[in-house]
This record gives sequence, structure tokens and C-alpha cells, in this order.
Amino acid sequence: MVDVRNLVKVFPTTEGGEKRAVDDVTFHVGRGEIFGLLGPNGAGKTTTLRILSGLISATSGSVRIAGHDVRADRDAAKRAIGYLTASTGLYQRLTPRELLTYFGHLHGLDPADIRGRIDELVDWLDMHEFENLRCGGLSTGQKQRTSIARALIADPPVLILDEPTLGLDVITNRLILEFIRAEGARGKTILLSTHYLDEAETICQRFGLLHEGRLIASDTLDRLQAASGQRRLSDIFLALCGESGPVLVDAAAGPPGGRA
Repeated sequence: MVDVRNLVKVFPTTEGGEKRAVDDVTFHVGRGEIFGLLGPNGAGKTTTLRILSGLISATSGSVRIAGHDVRADRDAAKRAIGYLTASTGLYQRLTPRELLTYFGHLHGLDPADIRGRIDELVDWLDMHEFENLRCGGLSTGQKQRTSIARALIADPPVLILDEPTLGLDVITNRLILEFIRAEGARGKTILLSTHYLDEAETICQRFGLLHEGRLIASDTLDRLQAASGQRRLSDIFLALCGESGPVLVDAAAGPPGGRA
């Protein structure tokens, strides 16, 4: 469903040079898989996810989303994606129900289907107490639930989640993690970037560890533990990003040029 091959993104620097924010990154995420893209600030996570979502273009390399090449068929690839960040903006003067109706129309959905889908999402994300309040007056957790509903209004097959639980209270955090698990169980392909490694350990089937723009490891937790001799993801990352640490290949990536 998501196939990334030799992805490179170069930005110019203020000194007139260049910085490789993403450096020859390759990985594959299958249907129904929750893949954690992890690393410290500046590792290239958000840049990678923005390229995958079609918000910015890669310098080189290829990305296929649900069979669509992001560079050659960006609109079709975007229609297959629900994209969510911790800072996703909302129209402050609209209520969540009005906002979801608006985005349903943007996706070309039938009005009756929009109403049914909104009712489903309001139930699922427990939005009844604030569905008719203006977004500008909602709490952080309520805004994030509204943003999740907006990303899901067209029921896309691929979800790209960049720090979806950042700054949330315990109850909303748990609700969103349960939502991610449920969407994976429904067959959604999910890319999750988070600094909360304990969360990632409990929810992801596989992990990609980014360091200075490069993918230094990509595998299941069991295999990463065996390769590093460490148990926790934070310790695994520190062990593998050292100069003498091993660089692992993605056993699930398949041969170059493979299809999602």
C-alpha cells in the first residue's frame, strides 16, 4: 500500500550549501500494518511524511500510495490518504459537524453519505458533547478528535499520523490509540510518527528508525531487540545509531521496484 524507494530530499541552507533532510530512505508498509517511523527531532520524519502526503516534492526517489505514484499522479495518491498532525488547523468559526460536512463535499461525497459518515465518526470518537460547538472554543483533545474525523471523512485506505497524541490528556490519548488499533484491524495502512516510544511499542507491528535523514533500521521489535541486545526502543535506537552499530535491512520491503 505504501512503497518508498531511495527517497531523497535536499534543502538549501542559508550559507549557500545544501542539507539532506532525507537521505536514500526505502521502506514498505502493507495493508493492515501499523508502521512506526521514529527518531529524534531533525531526523527527517516529518519531511518524509510530508513527501508521502504530497505536500512537498522529493528531490529524487519514488513513492507509491495505494498503487499511485505521488509524483506522477499526486491527486489520486492524495485521495487515498488521511493526513493528521498534532498541529492540524481547523476553521475556528465552524462547528465540528459543519467542518466535517464541508470536507465531505470537498471529497465529492453524496450528502446522505456525508450525514451517515459524520454520525458514525461522532459516535466512534465520542464527540457528541461538542459536535455543535465552534472549533475555536474546543479543548486540545476535542480539536484533535475533530481533526481525526476530518482525516477519516472519506474513509481513505492509508493514514499518515504525525505526532497524533502530542499534548493530549490521558483519556483522549487512550481513545486515539484505540482508534489507531481499530483502523489497523479494519485493514488500513498506517504510518505513525511519535516521540512517545512506549506508545509505539504497544501499537506498531514494525518500526523504521531514522537518524540524520537515514533509515538505520527497519524491522519488528523482536528482531530489533535481537540485533541490538536491548529491550526498550529508546535503548535500541541508541545502540543502533552509534558509529559501530549495525544497519538493518527491511525484511518486508521486497525487491526494488516492488508494487504496494
